[in-house]
Amino acid sequence: MSMHERNIPLALRILIVDDEANIRKTLGIYLEGEGHYVKAVSNAKDALNEIGTEVFDLVFLDLRLGQTNGLDLIPDVKTAAPWAKIVVITAYASIDTAVEAIQKGAIDYIPKPFDPENVAIILNRIQQVQSMEQHISQLQHDLTQSGPEPMFSSKYATMQKAVEQAHQVAESDAIVLLRGPSGTGKTVLAKAIHSWSNRSDKPFGVISCPALQSELLESELFGHVKGAFTGAIKDNPGRIAMCQGGTILLDEIADLPLTLQPKLLRFIQEKEYERVGDHRTLTADIRIIAATNVDLQQAVQDGRFREDLYYRLNVFEIFIPPLSERPDDVQNMAENMLAFFNSQNHKSIAGFTEDALSALKQHCWPGNIRELRNVIERAVILCKLDAISIENLPETIRPAKTHAKLGDNISLDKVEEEHIRRILASTKSLQEAADILGIDQATLWRKRKAYDI
Repeated sequence: MSMHERNIPLALRILIVDDEANIRKTLGIYLEGEGHYVKAVSNAKDALNEIGTEVFDLVFLDLRLGQTNGLDLIPDVKTAAPWAKIVVITAYASIDTAVEAIQKGAIDYIPKPFDPENVAIILNRIQQVQSMEQHISQLQHDLTQSGPEPMFSSKYATMQKAVEQAHQVAESDAIVLLRGPSGTGKTVLAKAIHSWSNRSDKPFGVISCPALQSELLESELFGHVKGAFTGAIKDNPGRIAMCQGGTILLDEIADLPLTLQPKLLRFIQEKEYERVGDHRTLTADIRIIAATNVDLQQAVQDGRFREDLYYRLNVFEIFIPPLSERPDDVQNMAENMLAFFNSQNHKSIAGFTEDALSALKQHCWPGNIRELRNVIERAVILCKLDAISIENLPETIRPAKTHAKLGDNISLDKVEEEHIRRILASTKSLQEAADILGIDQATLWRKRKAYDI
């Protein structure tokens, strides 16, 4: 049974390790009938080989494996698969062996002979533990969240189309190619596709292709064994193994070194790979999402990207438009970010002044959503009033000023405002500015507030 055939919530990947063929068969049939993925082996060597090849959530481990003591295998299983839950099964039940099994890392204990009710109780307990761990992981993510929740609502057809396509493709296992300028939210949309998919209860990982040198990038993706290269002081399972059953985003895929492109192509086609320094062929069930801000077809023509890999990745392409093409979305995004950074900085800023909001809408946003996020975070930190003003925005965001001068067709208030601004900009303190203007600091403070300086 493949991962794709299992739509049961919290279905488990289970390894049975028992030297009795009848136990392996009957327990395997029961577990598969409950919707779980099952592998069964008869000895410790085969068990470690399977754990080194696949990812398992649960291991049923017999205490008597021929001449091998199953208790001695527990530490090896925990080292190779620290996330796996171990349930010891034995015909030689005793309190002493139960305690020793728990001390070595087992999560539960069940004596032979056992009936389906005993196994069902164990499975229910394991599934509850898994559900709790996932809930805790989500809470930890929420507590350490580094940015506001993504916003996919838009007034523009191009963005609406991108989000609609993402929803449609999420339910499949098709490879997705996300295109768009840097900072448009490709990583955010990739996470959303994963969360909308049948793989949402499995890990999501990101590999930044430009961030690492070729050898380190290969190790990060496929893993390595101890001693594979200088600095490899211990085994690294690699991101593929860690995200078994889930999704991996290959960010800025155009920067993937040519030497790694055939290996990625093979993994996409065969689901097979080798860790650096290891001759064993491993398998994994991973959904691939790739993202790029360049024209991959041009990269193919330039010889920087393999044509066969490009066509293999370009199964379902989604283009995310730049923020400059949807200026009316800026206000909603800015308000969403303001709420987040208010919370982060323990402030209660109500909104934006009209001038500030106008400046945000008129800016071309070459850095897209990432730039907008930085601008709002900075403004929240600087703002001391109940609304973010244009003075809280970077100079690059503010519209070019036309300085008032004597004789222009403008009010006295505008002349006074311009004069105060120039004096403040050229002096080192408020007292110095007040002295030049011939007013006291209290009057200067009131005028600054009136003119939103």
